[in-house]
Amino acid sequence: MGFGSKATKAMALVASIATLVSLAACGGSGNTSATGSGTGTAITEEPQEGVPSNYSGTFPKPAQGKAYNNPTDRDKVKDGGTLTLAIGEIGPDWNKFSASGNSVDMGDLWAFYMPQLFTYSPDGGTVEPNTDYLTKYEVTSEDPEVVTYTLNDKATWNDGTPIDYTAFVATWKAMNGEDSNYSPASTDGYRDIASVERGSTDKEVKVTFKTKFYPVETLFSSLLPPQSASADVFTSGWQKNPHSEWAAGPFKVESSSDTEVVFVPNEKWWGNKPKLEKVTFRQMEDSAEINAFKNGEIDAAGAGSADKLKTVKSMDNVQIRRAYGTSVSTYTINTKTVPDINVRKALVQAIDRQSLANIGYSGTEWTPDAMPGSVLLPTFQSGYEDNVPADAAFSTDNAKKTLEAAGYTLGSDGYYAKDGQTLELKYTTFSDSPTTKAITNAIIKMGKDAGIKIEGDIKASNDFTTTLSSGNFEILGLGWGSGDPFNYVYGCQIYCSTSDSNYSFAGSEEIDQKMQSITSTKDKATAIKTFNEAEKEAQKLYAQIPYSAPPITMAVKKGLANFGPAGFATSSYGTPLFHTEDIGWTE
Repeated sequence: MGFGSKATKAMALVASIATLVSLAACGGSGNTSATGSGTGTAITEEPQEGVPSNYSGTFPKPAQGKAYNNPTDRDKVKDGGTLTLAIGEIGPDWNKFSASGNSVDMGDLWAFYMPQLFTYSPDGGTVEPNTDYLTKYEVTSEDPEVVTYTLNDKATWNDGTPIDYTAFVATWKAMNGEDSNYSPASTDGYRDIASVERGSTDKEVKVTFKTKFYPVETLFSSLLPPQSASADVFTSGWQKNPHSEWAAGPFKVESSSDTEVVFVPNEKWWGNKPKLEKVTFRQMEDSAEINAFKNGEIDAAGAGSADKLKTVKSMDNVQIRRAYGTSVSTYTINTKTVPDINVRKALVQAIDRQSLANIGYSGTEWTPDAMPGSVLLPTFQSGYEDNVPADAAFSTDNAKKTLEAAGYTLGSDGYYAKDGQTLELKYTTFSDSPTTKAITNAIIKMGKDAGIKIEGDIKASNDFTTTLSSGNFEILGLGWGSGDPFNYVYGCQIYCSTSDSNYSFAGSEEIDQKMQSITSTKDKATAIKTFNEAEKEAQKLYAQIPYSAPPITMAVKKGLANFGPAGFATSSYGTPLFHTEDIGWTE
């Protein structure tokens, strides 16, 4: 990713914040003034199949809301072939609905073997049911609000159980927050439902709301298998077990371990047959990924840092694909381990967000349009506002003044102390990449300049979930990536004091009430206005600070089709979120 922050996503920030489709173009064609090979004519707009690695000109900027995944019709994709990819973490919790399993990595895995009920265009403007699972959904009553879902008659879990209303019931009960034995990633929307019932048939589902909720497309984006409906199974039954028998997708899990997952076509799948005969995910650290790609061990790799971009540009038969990202990199301060708001405020004032962003973008041929001011809304989204408080602006002098006003005294060692205790904090992140190390060192230096002692703590990628769930950190490199255009409704997931996904553990009743009111607001502009008001209040707690909104830059072997960054049609890594059966090779 190039910023040293491990992305996670909300259960609805990927109709949830993980990380849709009506591909607008086919055959990999894009608008360009030349093929871009060698030192030829400059490319004025990035082609949708990407830029050739041997192109020597300045990398062209992508268009906002456009797919750069070599969009190709199925009949032009070859049958057969394999795809091998790197992944930061495999499990240990395979339940994407749970707070500990709801990561971008798990979203990428679920896309291959679990139901995905809605599809989104890259720009997020088109939302459609994925007819392999859901043939229709409509609001059938306004007061009370009732949504009726019609499921595909062929849709069946791998163990032979039909996918019907019971899956909706199981999902609602696990996610509505009424039973404290569950640990849902988010209760947004589900807590507003009064009942989920069988309609005229088992394949028809009637969802009645006790409180009006908008937009309904953020709910039931995937389904929890009713076979796993108990709280015990929800919280512990998916540990190191993908339960392929409970799945229902174009692929099935052939084998899985902490280090590798292998998917093969699912013979029980009723939709279009997968083009690929095998998809393998291999767990590896960030630094190993690019070397594995260079050595031909994997077929795609992130290329969002200067060293990675330089590496892939030296390779032959590689396409570099870049698109505007929907994720925001942050540093999150744990208010349980750093309870003094004055310390948090001083820390925020001490850290130069622009410098951190510059480190990440250095050598990547990317100039951001603006510094992000929201954890959820990207700067290009309609209604975006800068919600970071003015007094959080970078100023070493102000940081010192904040600490001194709070009773801290600068010692002879150059660090502030209070009651005999030196102010020491730890910055934790999950990558060993040079960019991550550079950002960590910069934060340590910024802290030292302001009299705050900061220690770097770079953990392995597969420690990510354990660290989050334990709360065993002080400052955390984190990122939130949106997989649908309704990210503003997930503010409660990140900011509400009662949310299991609020990793800063900050919040207030006022913020909770404002965030919760968003989903009962039908008008989108008004809802986003309320979100901005609430986020401004949340940012005054100095706990979750956005500092960059990187594009997704990916290098792939030439000819890989329907794979790569495509806005809301992909995860924050560029992995397709649905119709993975269409991924394949054109040559």
